[in-house]
Amino acid sequence: MNSFNWLFLVYFVYGLAFFSLGLVVLMEILRIPSTAGPARLLRPLCVFGFLHSLHEWSEMFIIEIGPLAQPISATLGWGRTLLLAFSFIALWLYGLETFRYARPGSNFLTRFGFWTLPVYALAVILDVALAFWQGRVDTFQVFNSLTRYLLAVPSAALATIGLRAAALKAQHDQRCPLDVYLNWAAIGFATYSLTQLFVPQMDTFLANIFNAGDFAARTGLPIQALRTVIALLITFNIFQAVNFLEKERQAQLEQAQQERLKALEQQEILRRELLQHTVRAQEEERAHVARELHDEMAQTLTAFSLDLGTLQKSFPRNVKAAPVLKRLQDLSRQMSQSMYRMVRALRPAHLDELGLEAALRYMLEQEFKPRGLPAALEISGESRRVEPLVETVLFRVAQEALTNVQRHAQATKTRVCLCYEKDSVCLRVSDNGQGFDPSQTFNAPHGWGLAGMKERAESMHGQLRIESASGQGTLIEVWIPCLNLKGAE
Repeated sequence: MNSFNWLFLVYFVYGLAFFSLGLVVLMEILRIPSTAGPARLLRPLCVFGFLHSLHEWSEMFIIEIGPLAQPISATLGWGRTLLLAFSFIALWLYGLETFRYARPGSNFLTRFGFWTLPVYALAVILDVALAFWQGRVDTFQVFNSLTRYLLAVPSAALATIGLRAAALKAQHDQRCPLDVYLNWAAIGFATYSLTQLFVPQMDTFLANIFNAGDFAARTGLPIQALRTVIALLITFNIFQAVNFLEKERQAQLEQAQQERLKALEQQEILRRELLQHTVRAQEEERAHVARELHDEMAQTLTAFSLDLGTLQKSFPRNVKAAPVLKRLQDLSRQMSQSMYRMVRALRPAHLDELGLEAALRYMLEQEFKPRGLPAALEISGESRRVEPLVETVLFRVAQEALTNVQRHAQATKTRVCLCYEKDSVCLRVSDNGQGFDPSQTFNAPHGWGLAGMKERAESMHGQLRIESASGQGTLIEVWIPCLNLKGAE
C-alpha cells in the first residue's frame, strides 16, 4: 500500500473513531434526563466527537481530490482550522465541566496543571508572536499553531484531569471497573494532548523542536497514525464506561421495581389482613348482638308475654281489657318472631353447629323460599368442613347474592352450587334474570353489596368473578383457597 492510500485510511479511521465517540455519547445523553448534571457534562464531548471527525474526514477528502484542491487550498485550510478550533473549544468545555463535576480538589495533576498551563500558554504566545513580528510565519500559521497550542493541548489536558478525578471518585464509590475505563480514557486524552504539540513545520522555536515532519522522519509513521490509535483507545473506554453506566441504571431500575413490587406485596398483605380482621370483627359483633338479643330481649319478651297471660286469666270477662290484652299478646308474639329472625340473620346457629351446607339449606328454605325465590343447593366434590371464617365469608356472599337476585333480577330460576376441590372451595350463585353491566358494579352506593362480596373474598385470599349481561342473567362465583381443611364432622 503506497503512502497516499495509507494516509487516506488513517484519516478515515481517525475520523470514524471520533464520530463513534460522538454517537456513543449522544446515545448516553438521550438515555438520561436533559436537565441532569451528566447530560450537561456530556454535550460538549458529543460536539467534540462529531466536529473533530468532520475535520479528519475533510483531510481525507483533500487527499482524495489531490491537485483539484489547489485553487481553493487557502479557503479549505482556513475552514479546516476553524472546524478544528471549534472542536477543541467543545473539548475545553467538556474538560471544564468534568473538572467541576468531579470536584477533584488538590492533587498532583491539578497542582501541576495550575502551575504549568499558564506558563506554557505565555511561552507559546511569546514564541509565535515573535516569529510573526519577525516575518517568519504568516497569519494562517499563527492561527493554526495557536489552535493546537492554546486550545488542543490545554483542553485535552483539562479533560485528562477531569476524567482522572472522575476515576478516583468511581474508585472511592467502589464502582469497578468504571474507574479502570475512566483512567484509560484519561491516559488517552493525556497522550492526545502531547501529540498536539507536533504542529506542521514552521519557523518558531517550539515548532523547530516538535513538529509533525520530524516525528514522521524519526518514527516512520505520521503523527496522525498515533492520534488514530489514541482516538480508538479513548472511544473504546468511553464506550465501556457508558455501557457500565447503562447496566448500572438498569440494575438500579430493576432493584427499584423489585422494591416497589415488594412494597406493593406488603401493602396487599396488610390490606388483606385488615379486611380479614374487619370481617372477623363484624362477625364477632354480629354474634355478640345476637347473643344479647337472645339472652336479654328474648327473656324480657317471654316475661312480658307470661305477665300478659296472667292478666288475661285475671280479667277473663272484662269487656274492655280482654281485647287490649289479646292484642298485646299478639304483638308480643310478633316481636318474638321478628327478634328470632333477626338473631338468625345476625349469626345463624346452623353455621357454627352444622356447617356451611346446613346453613345454606336452612337459609334457602326458611328465608328466600317464603319470599318467592325457590333455589336448591347443589354440592359437588367431597363434602367437608372448612375454616370457620371461610364458611362465614361464603355464607355472607351467598346471602348477599341471593338478596340481590330477589330484589333486582326478576329471575324465574336460581341455582346455588357449592364445589369442593382438593385445596379450595367455590361458591356459584346464578340466575336467569335481567342481568346488568358488570363494569358499573362497584360504583357507590348501588354497588356496595358487590363491593362487600369482593372485599370478603379478598380477605381470604380469594377471588370474586362476575359474569352478566343485559337480559342474559348473572353468575357470581367466589373461589377461596382452603389450605387448612377440617375433616367432616
